[in-house]
Amino acid sequence: MTFSPRFASRARRALVVAAALATMAAAGTATAQTKTLYIGMNGGTMEKAYTQYVFPAFEKLHGVKVVVVPGTSSDILAKAQANKDKPQMHVMFLDDGIMVRAMGMGLCEKQKPNPHLNDVYPAARFKDDLASGVSLGMTGIAYNTKMFAEKGWAAPTSWMDFADPKYKGKVVFQSMPSSSFGLHGFLMFNRIQGGNDKNVEPGFANWAKTIGPNVLEYIPSSAKIAEMVQTGEAAMFPLTPTGVAALKARGIPVEYAQPKEGSVVLLTAQCVIAKNSEPELAQKLAEFLLSPLAQANVLQFGAQIPTNPKAPVVGDGVEQVAKINQWMKNAVTLDWDSVNANRPAWNTRWNRTIER
Repeated sequence: MTFSPRFASRARRALVVAAALATMAAAGTATAQTKTLYIGMNGGTMEKAYTQYVFPAFEKLHGVKVVVVPGTSSDILAKAQANKDKPQMHVMFLDDGIMVRAMGMGLCEKQKPNPHLNDVYPAARFKDDLASGVSLGMTGIAYNTKMFAEKGWAAPTSWMDFADPKYKGKVVFQSMPSSSFGLHGFLMFNRIQGGNDKNVEPGFANWAKTIGPNVLEYIPSSAKIAEMVQTGEAAMFPLTPTGVAALKARGIPVEYAQPKEGSVVLLTAQCVIAKNSEPELAQKLAEFLLSPLAQANVLQFGAQIPTNPKAPVVGDGVEQVAKINQWMKNAVTLDWDSVNANRPAWNTRWNRTIER
């Protein structure tokens, strides 16, 4: 089975969900003066799904405007930290590990109790409700199906396939200091070599003689993946099923493969930014984004897997959610306390010894 690339174009199938959101919006009354909420999140497919199919209903419901501040998790965290005393954003989306860092910096305000927060999967509720997961995923292996077919290669099945000599010069790996995908891939390799989330000596010691020689380029984010697949440069790279689905929707010949050693759980989490200028509205937005209908729309139009099991799932989403649930059975959760405590030193070592 494969993800359908047509999920984003099947608007008619989502009419029931869209109509329900519109009904919710019609029930609200606009405030006398339009206020603006700024939300930091990844651009691209995620931004498009939220701005077109989720935020408009919230805007009508509460008489506000929601504006996306696009960027990677690291970018958004840096902006929030730089304006800690006078936040420029109200809510932010971050990858789970970076969200744990943000919580430790005091950047997140405790989310108020609400029914949707009670409904999400336990793994999507962060400590003290300082954050909550809005999308469930994992980092595994993505590969160039066109190249694999032309070469007669079987689909990858293991993280150690990145070290197979036949892929020399065809592996693309995200940089560990700037990408959760790169971090996840390195830590899974490290585990296979005998390390753990506290001890990365095996990973660093063995990288240069295994995966390292195969890497064509270390990239800061996944933005170049589509181009590198189309030009025949990239055969294999770490990525999520959601990322693969987004590329396939653009006609890029890629597929996701679940490593036998397990993928790495990757939650996209949200938090209400502490000391923001509209705390009540920001809380309402965070609650709204966990609602079944909001999550159903970002599944339909952005391949974002719901963290609220009450979200209605239709069409291609049924298969997508079923696959994620299957892959979650051997997915690995990182020890984020240890990772975040040691990551600055790892980043320095990575830059000095791997990306030198």
